[in-house]
Amino acid sequence: MERRPPPASVDPSKPERTRGGTKMSRRKFDLVMSSVGVMLTVVLVIGGGLAFWGYSFANTRVHEQLAAQKIFFPPASSEALADPAIGPYLNKYAGEQLVNRAQAEAYADHFIAVHLNGVADGKTYAEVSTLARANPDDEALAGQVQTLFRGETLRGMLLNAFAFWKLGQIALIGAIAFWILAGIMFALTILGFWHLRRVSPGEQIFAPAMENSSKPELVAAR
Repeated sequence: MERRPPPASVDPSKPERTRGGTKMSRRKFDLVMSSVGVMLTVVLVIGGGLAFWGYSFANTRVHEQLAAQKIFFPPASSEALADPAIGPYLNKYAGEQLVNRAQAEAYADHFIAVHLNGVADGKTYAEVSTLARANPDDEALAGQVQTLFRGETLRGMLLNAFAFWKLGQIALIGAIAFWILAGIMFALTILGFWHLRRVSPGEQIFAPAMENSSKPELVAAR
């Protein structure tokens, strides 16, 4: 009876091909994964910063553009707020300058829109303009066209400001999500480097189980 010679030693830092696949040093695996974690953390932090910049830009621009229009709500004593379709929505802003998205939405939908509905029995600028072209001598229609054009233009501008602000809020939510993910990834990366320092240099990963590893193979001598 004779024993087979033991297998040659293998460098644990290099992947090794086996019948079951590829073996890799656990230390090398931890280093690779932790390095990827560092890169992902940096990308998420930068992404969050860009998203927050988008939020800040949208918020600032909306405020600046609305303030430049110098639109003021009717004072509290004004008859313009007595209308039940207007008062409940605008009373809290009475006498104030229109400078933010909530005010823009309220003024567009509950002040301008209400007055526009009364100009031509609810007809839009496009409808009245068509009638005016068919009746060029009708001065009443011509006046309604001008009023509706100006009112709908201002209303559209205010609603666009509101929509732009909304996009800024979505960007803020995105920034927070990016930074939360960056924090989680950073914690996982620290754990990866911590494990890298503690793992045995000879430990392998993805290594297949060796059958009968505890019993030496014997061959009969002929």
